[in-house]
Amino acid sequence: MGFFITFIILIIIIIFIFSSKKLSPIPYFPSQSVDLPKIIKALNLKNNQTVFDLGAGDGIIIFEAAKEALKQKLNTKFIAVEINPILILILYFRRLFHPNKKNIKIVYGDIFKFDFINFMNFTNFITVYLYISPWFLERIIRNLKLEIRNFSVVSYMYPIKSLEKNEKIIEGKNSIFIYDL
Repeated sequence: MGFFITFIILIIIIIFIFSSKKLSPIPYFPSQSVDLPKIIKALNLKNNQTVFDLGAGDGIIIFEAAKEALKQKLNTKFIAVEINPILILILYFRRLFHPNKKNIKIVYGDIFKFDFINFMNFTNFITVYLYISPWFLERIIRNLKLEIRNFSVVSYMYPIKSLEKNEKIIEGKNSIFIYDL
C-alpha cells in the first residue's frame, strides 16, 4: 500500500510540473525522430560553432547533433536550455553516457530571460534550434536580435513570419525552416 501511495504522489508531482505555467510554460513535444537527419543537416554543423537548443526537452536534437559533430571531428559546442526540472534531470542523465559530453552544456533557465552573451565567447557561428509554440517564436527572435548580431535559426514545424524573406525550407514529415540573419 505504501508503494502505491508513493507512486500516486510521484505521478501527481510530475503532472504538476508539466502543467505548471511557471515550471513548464511551453508544452513538451519531442522533435520527430524520423526528421532527425534533416534537422541535423539544417543545423549545418561546422567548427567554431555553438548550437543552442532553446526549450531542449529531452535533448533529442542536441545529443544527436553532438554525436554527428564528434563523428565529423568538429569542435562544435552544444547548449541545451530547459526550464522543466524533470527534463533537466533527463538531460543530465543522458549527457552522462554521451560520447561527446565535454561539448554539451545543460542550462536550467528560462529561454525568455536567457543571457546568450555568457555562452558565446569561443565561437564564430551561432545556430539556434527552436521547436516551441508558434506564438512564442517572435518573442524569442526579438530577444535573440538584441543580443546576437549574426546567427542562424532552425525552426522545426513552425515558420517565423518576421523572417520569411530569409527562409529556406527542408521538407520532412514536418517542415524545417532555416533562417540566416
